Amino acid sequence: MTHIDPEALVAGLRRLRTSSPTTGIVQRLERAVDVVNSLFGYSGAGLMFAEEGKELRYLVATDERGRSLEGAQLHLGQGPCVSAYTENTAVTASDVRSDPRWPKLADRLHPEVRAVAGVPVRLGGQPVGTLNVYQAKPYEWDESDVQALYAYADVIEQLLTAAMAAEEKSALADQLQYALDYRVVIERAIGYLMGKHDLTAAQAFTGLRKQARDSRRRVADLAAEVLGEEAGESR
Repeated sequence: MTHIDPEALVAGLRRLRTSSPTTGIVQRLERAVDVVNSLFGYSGAGLMFAEEGKELRYLVATDERGRSLEGAQLHLGQGPCVSAYTENTAVTASDVRSDPRWPKLADRLHPEVRAVAGVPVRLGGQPVGTLNVYQAKPYEWDESDVQALYAYADVIEQLLTAAMAAEEKSALADQLQYALDYRVVIERAIGYLMGKHDLTAAQAFTGLRKQARDSRRRVADLAAEVLGEEAGESR
């Protein structure tokens, strides 16, 4: 059963509500996922969005393990989070590594991704993405877990609705598409850092994210700079 610290909940919601008006929707969504992760005490969290007329792509992941979960599902086109999106309902797995619904998923997951839960993020009643969490050990999700995730998915939906009211829908779509496209840049930067500094994917991703936070920059922008340095070195 999920136990939520009321003070942490209030503090987390306050941070989201007091975001600077100049803060982009993608940054606010990243902050929301960070709050979910710390608030509920799960091992990690992520957010996936669907491109218009296309399949899901991951937008935010709190760590490398979460990236493996999102990436594996996208590669195979199946998994609890993909099912949550396509079926427009909550989907849980107490141990995704042995769940017969997705037999090919385990081989592509980080070993510390075990229990997974996903709920749809909706606009106008239709799913546009999923909010996903995982546990490093097998875990029996109960109704309180599912309701807590639905409640926070509603917060994310409110962020999106407010953003759409504040700016043109096309501008919001452009921001989200920009973020989705730059996930490819982030992946390339992680690969470059792994080779250059003999790092694991987890170490490279964590270091890139920390440096971006410390310098108050977007991870995507820092990743592009890293790749620019790589191009300069190869000349």
